[in-house]
Amino acid sequence: MAIESALPETMVSPETAEILRRDVRPFTVAYGGRTRIVDLPGYYPEGEGEGIHVGQDMAVTDAALRALKEEVEGLPSPATIRRVREKLRLSQREAGGLLKVGESAFDKYERGLVEPSGPTSQLLRLLDRHPELVEELRQDAV
Repeated sequence: MAIESALPETMVSPETAEILRRDVRPFTVAYGGRTRIVDLPGYYPEGEGEGIHVGQDMAVTDAALRALKEEVEGLPSPATIRRVREKLRLSQREAGGLLKVGESAFDKYERGLVEPSGPTSQLLRLLDRHPELVEELRQDAV
């Protein structure tokens, strides 16, 4: 992930008054006994030490956590939800209506603001494997 160019190159640590430099360092995300190492942007001291993260810095850890949840629990990530919806050629609004989760639900799922319920996750998995079933949902909605 690229470091945000609009951010200043350095900042002063509010805790130690040390000069911190914009950098990317490896960070381990763990969930359910599995791990992923991501490149975490932030402001870091020279050598070892805790960093400060601003703006979208933590987005990489959020994405890694969602991917691990998908692997461990089968809970679809925002990217998977978008991929399935687009595969089915549904708008976000249409997908929400057909799956009876509300017209704005898919927007929230795909932005990672809300995780789909267990039944919705299962239905998405089935529709991914059997996209022809979306036609049955459309007929039931009429």
